[in-house]
Amino acid sequence: MNCPAPVLQANNLGRQIESSWMWKGLSFSFYPGDRVGVVGPSGSGKTLLLRVISGLDDAQEGNLSFQGKALRHWQMPEYRSQVIFLPQRPALLEGTVEMNLQYVYRFSIYQDQTYQREQILHYLSLLGREADFLKRKDTELSGGESQIVAFLRALQLSPIVLLFDEPTASLDEDAAKNLETLVHSWQQQQSRSLYLWTTHDQAQLKRMTDQQIHIWKKAS
Repeated sequence: MNCPAPVLQANNLGRQIESSWMWKGLSFSFYPGDRVGVVGPSGSGKTLLLRVISGLDDAQEGNLSFQGKALRHWQMPEYRSQVIFLPQRPALLEGTVEMNLQYVYRFSIYQDQTYQREQILHYLSLLGREADFLKRKDTELSGGESQIVAFLRALQLSPIVLLFDEPTASLDEDAAKNLETLVHSWQQQQSRSLYLWTTHDQAQLKRMTDQQIHIWKKAS
């Protein structure tokens, strides 16, 4: 039986800010179905690592590849349609939640996809929210609700890799558990998918990940 090829692979990644190394010598191989926790103290560069993986930031050392192809050989729109970073403070467009979900289909990379309202309503039900959430304006949303919108916006596009940066930090306990349920549901339906997850909640880390990578800031 053949072993699956890694989806995401890094070899000796290093990231420097001015004269200080945030981390270096970071290597990993992640496979379909992996649930990876990114662990490290505050200031160690966990968010920065997710940004490097997503192609939003550069590494000074090492190589990163996705589906067997080096990151430098990917067209960024195509890559970022499959590897999506979900920041703690996502940017939303002016308008309703539904307008934010629909807008992404204007990009040429998604021209073969269409907005699936019934699917979104199913996701909302797993999140414990009603259909009228789609009518809410961006200015009416809390920080946690904005994270939910960004998550739905990404999820509908069927990415292969999701990069979660403290995704429930602004949610209450019930809302956080509902989001966890939806993440599990997404990964069960998308057998080739994997995710990376940062959190300071150790109980959540145990629930949502089955392996961890540990990073820490290097001495100057």
